[in-house]
Amino acid sequence: MFATRYLPFIGRLMIGLPFVMSGISKLGAYGATTGMISAVGLPFPPLAFAVAVAVELGGGVLLLAGYRVRFVATAMAVFALATAVSFHSNFADQNQMIHFLKNVMMAGGLLQITAFGAGAISLDNRRAKGGEAPANLALAGLR
Repeated sequence: MFATRYLPFIGRLMIGLPFVMSGISKLGAYGATTGMISAVGLPFPPLAFAVAVAVELGGGVLLLAGYRVRFVATAMAVFALATAVSFHSNFADQNQMIHFLKNVMMAGGLLQITAFGAGAISLDNRRAKGGEAPANLALAGLR
């Protein structure tokens, strides 16, 4: 009972909070963040900044709330992998390798959320009880 009811929420909390914290910190460091984006050669640093804040802060909050988690977790996993490749691929620097692996691990956890859904304590579950098709049934084509 505990595992199926509470562990998905705890997992979403443990993955979502660092994204929220990172998004909030980016809001206070616009110049430094866009400078770092420019330094790796990505185009349109202001747009990349907006995307990063939207994914980290917006996606993190949606993940915590358990709203549309399959879509949100998939988008965040893609973002984590793109960030790993774009910013942390200098494997000669052990710190960068650790950050690369951290992003890969986060993407793996997010893909688990994509596969198994939000769990019992979530807005997705609440919506499913309200008459909408549960996400698992909709994905399996059973409804």
